[in-house]
Amino acid sequence: MNTTPLPASPDGKPRFAYWKPLLFLAVFIGGLFYVKWEPYFHKAILAATNHDIGGSILATTPEPSLAAAWDYSVIYFKAVWKAAILGIVLGSLIQVLLPRDWMKRFFGKRTFGSTVAGGISSMPGMMCSCCAAPVAVGMRKQSGSVGAALAFWIGNPVLNPATIIFMGFVLGWKFAVLRILAGIVLVFGVSHWAGRLVHDDDKVTAELPETPGPKPYSGSVTVRWMKTLWSMFWTVIPVYFIAVFLLGAVRAWLFPAIDPAIGSSILVLIGLALAGTLFVIPTAAEIPIAKTMMSLGLGSGPAAALMMTLPAVSLPSLFMVRKAFPARALWFVAGMVALIGIVTGFIAMAFL
Repeated sequence: MNTTPLPASPDGKPRFAYWKPLLFLAVFIGGLFYVKWEPYFHKAILAATNHDIGGSILATTPEPSLAAAWDYSVIYFKAVWKAAILGIVLGSLIQVLLPRDWMKRFFGKRTFGSTVAGGISSMPGMMCSCCAAPVAVGMRKQSGSVGAALAFWIGNPVLNPATIIFMGFVLGWKFAVLRILAGIVLVFGVSHWAGRLVHDDDKVTAELPETPGPKPYSGSVTVRWMKTLWSMFWTVIPVYFIAVFLLGAVRAWLFPAIDPAIGSSILVLIGLALAGTLFVIPTAAEIPIAKTMMSLGLGSGPAAALMMTLPAVSLPSLFMVRKAFPARALWFVAGMVALIGIVTGFIAMAFL
């Protein structure tokens, strides 16, 4: 890789290398096409034809044990490993290929418009919260605001167009509409409010680890990217594996056997909303989970609560972004996810 500095422009500043954002765009489009867009096109046809997209990842909930933890971890990572790798790659490339002043201009303000930009830009990604987490961290390291980065992070799983289409064909379009309406409140409203709660964001951003390597416009982009990739990998991956393993071990406690006699109770609704906020699943897995549980006697209200909380955040994804966001913002988001899940459940009980 050529390390010669770029020639200066007439005003004495280095010329901007436009190939960098173009390369990021190429990786973004190519990666998403391979990992998400092309597979989901075929999955949408399956959903429309069979009104089903596969079995529930929680079809069995064995007693807590190391074996249960290992079995769930294997199933989960087989489903997400491609998207997880892509998320880490994109999160690191943001820091070396996209200019910081661009990120500040579009995603760096505390305004509602910046939050909207983050939420809208999330929709092509269609990643689960854990796979989107490294990208959100990369946005924060490039001076993205709390609101915009949160909207991107939450919007990936919650406003996933493919998941909403699957949901319409499998669970019914009323569920899909409810997901869209509650998702808009969560992605744009809650993310913006979380950003407004933070008064020392500049201090938090300043404490984030600096992107390793030379300053912009000098040195090897390849070396800088590899250092950034390595740093991000060791920042997010170990805690990711550990948290998934632990949740897999105790999933029987979070999701006990469904009893038709209490399948629509308020306590079940609240309990599943809290469990869904903590638990981790692959993209769109909430659909077969809800369908299977409803076939066993779960009411529409608790099912709707799971529909909202399972994809939005999880304990692993919260740990993955913990250094990039103020703790107050993350506590607020987690609490609001659970609350919106509960409210969505009550609406479903009344109208679905």
